[in-house]
Amino acid sequence: MSSSPLRLSGVPGSPYTRKMAALLRYRRLPFQLIPSSNGAPGLPRAQPHLLPTFYLPDAQGDLQAVTDSTPLIRRFEAEFSGRSVIPPSPALALIDALLEDFADEWLTKAMFHYRWSYAADIAKAGPILASWLQPLASDAEWRSVAQKVSSRQIERLRFVGSNPQTTPIIEAGYQRVLQVMEAHLHAHRFMMGARPGACDFGLYGQLTQLAQFDPTPMALAVELAPRVCGWVGVAEDLSGLEVSDANWLTGSDLPPTLTALLSEVGRLYAPLLRANAHALQAGQTEFTAQVDAQAWTQQVFPYQAKCWMWLRRDYQALASDERQHVDRWLKGTGCEVLFKD
Repeated sequence: MSSSPLRLSGVPGSPYTRKMAALLRYRRLPFQLIPSSNGAPGLPRAQPHLLPTFYLPDAQGDLQAVTDSTPLIRRFEAEFSGRSVIPPSPALALIDALLEDFADEWLTKAMFHYRWSYAADIAKAGPILASWLQPLASDAEWRSVAQKVSSRQIERLRFVGSNPQTTPIIEAGYQRVLQVMEAHLHAHRFMMGARPGACDFGLYGQLTQLAQFDPTPMALAVELAPRVCGWVGVAEDLSGLEVSDANWLTGSDLPPTLTALLSEVGRLYAPLLRANAHALQAGQTEFTAQVDAQAWTQQVFPYQAKCWMWLRRDYQALASDERQHVDRWLKGTGCEVLFKD
């Protein structure tokens, strides 16, 4: 790849933009952040249009708009050396990938739910997001955009599974995740030890909104997890953090606090991921799963079937001794269902 700075477009309200910008800072990879939700003039547009959008050459050298943060992290691992965010242990790397997926695909449900379900959060998000979309709009245009943004996003709550039936599950789950992370950060700087993994940046991205922007979940974070709030601020720019391979978690057992976080993955996310994949395979448009011993119904989400497939592929690729580590670590967490049948 060219030594020129990486180019990406995004806005502060996008947790995935924040995830990738922080990761690039940590890896000390030069980049240019184009503050836009619509890309940049003269550059290709992603289909579908998502944030952040990177502009990268394909195999023929033609510029492409690329958006998916998880494959992008792996691509940058292959193209740039040093300060990796993938643990060298394949077993630990799978745990890291599972936690990154949980952050990207379940914790974002909490982010979207809080932002567009509570009056105070809607009142803050609508106008500020409108200012990021159209910074030079007149007051009348700005108010109109704010209303359109809010209406469109509230309508999309059903896509993430947020409704009166699932609200207690989402909110109790968010609070437990905060408390588990708070306990973990008493003894570890990051989820993966004394240096961050990809999962740390996934969690960070969602928490920039939940713990730093939206009033309702931010108040909960301050009350329940002040260390997490501080951690999010520090993770914004880790370019000055010096690391070595000795900084990864080591040993035959995971810290109990990380096991507790995996138990939340098994409780909140694994049933959804599995049921969604099976429903898609059966040609269904909706599925119901038992999440935290309660019924959860939502539309099928094809992208999350890819997530399930990627995790299973990585598990199957493990050597037998590494797989034994993973099986032991996941036993009793509820995550085992992801790798069965």
